[in-house]
Amino acid sequence: FFLCEIFIGLLAFCYFTKSLTGAYTKSTITQIERRFEIPSSTVGIIDGSFEMGNLLVITVASYFGAKFNRPKIIGSGVLLMGIGTLLMALPHFIMGRALYGLYTVGCLKGEVESSPTWVIVLFGNILRGIGEASIGPLGMSFIDDYARPENSAFYIGCLHTLGVIGPIFGYLLGSLCASLYVDIGLVNQASVTITPQDSRWVGAWWLGYVVSGLLTLLAALPLWFLPRALPENPQTSKAYHPSNQHKHTLSITEIAKDFGPSLKRLLTNGIYLLYLVYSVLAFNAFAIVITYTPKYLEQQFGQSTSKTNFLIGNNLTSIPPVALGMFLSGWIMKRFKLGLLGSARLMFFTSVTSLICIIPYFALSCENIDVAGVTVPYHGYFFLFRFIVVV
Repeated sequence: FFLCEIFIGLLAFCYFTKSLTGAYTKSTITQIERRFEIPSSTVGIIDGSFEMGNLLVITVASYFGAKFNRPKIIGSGVLLMGIGTLLMALPHFIMGRALYGLYTVGCLKGEVESSPTWVIVLFGNILRGIGEASIGPLGMSFIDDYARPENSAFYIGCLHTLGVIGPIFGYLLGSLCASLYVDIGLVNQASVTITPQDSRWVGAWWLGYVVSGLLTLLAALPLWFLPRALPENPQTSKAYHPSNQHKHTLSITEIAKDFGPSLKRLLTNGIYLLYLVYSVLAFNAFAIVITYTPKYLEQQFGQSTSKTNFLIGNNLTSIPPVALGMFLSGWIMKRFKLGLLGSARLMFFTSVTSLICIIPYFALSCENIDVAGVTVPYHGYFFLFRFIVVV
């Protein structure tokens, strides 16, 4: 039982670090856009590269990884995530200083070329996605195999609770780093003539990747020292005891023979496909909101990146209730011993309740900001403004 608690604690820390890094990545979108002089569409590709890398290997990793030492495979994945996170900070150390002085009021003083080093950030995020592919599937299956049935749902609820708390610290870290000038340590902060409210300001976007990358590496190391089996449930301890497990070692070829039929059975399961469609729609909406909400708040309400990230990280109306809901769902399933049908009913009830609560949002609206030349005509100071800009 003690080993099982250790595994749950280590896996929860992995969930915390990966969600922290994911939230921090989204908090740096505008900073990366300004630093590398790339459009929002390219930044969106960088942000989505995590899922690209994840999709490349998650099916294979979850199937083949379950046949071997899962704690070590999870540790390898977390280690790869840490390396990818640190790699995302690398462009800062090979680029020159940020030349914000190239800008004048409202336009460019000279042509500024985009830096191709953003490809390194893209590649690092892909590595993060590849490494993350082993954490969720193998961690969940490991808990299902070795935990008592009445405890597994509670354990999984605790994991997701830590995973939801991670973004709070990720956005707070993003707020802190965005308030620091990008070349911190190389220039005197007092000599910087612009403020975080200036559209030319670039915060220390790279610093958070160094911090979260080191935390991720720290989370990976202990998993390498866990045994292959953690028998908590007496019914599974005998079947999965190391002395009885795999009397003959299967080769990769023998394991691969069952991959196609297993995938076919999964994709022909109507209940699974219905749940899959629901998950895609739900996560699609969540990804859109969490990715571009900070930039919308900056542009719509004229807030700095630092303040926007701080507000999102301290949003007491969303993240903490989600964490509480995940924890309570695990506790409810353990307390009332809900089976497959009971958990489906609970999920249906909470989903319908959530939908009803979201409907009033459509009645909310904000007035559009007046933009000269777009929503309102130019007036007397227009020509004077153009003269000052040109000069």
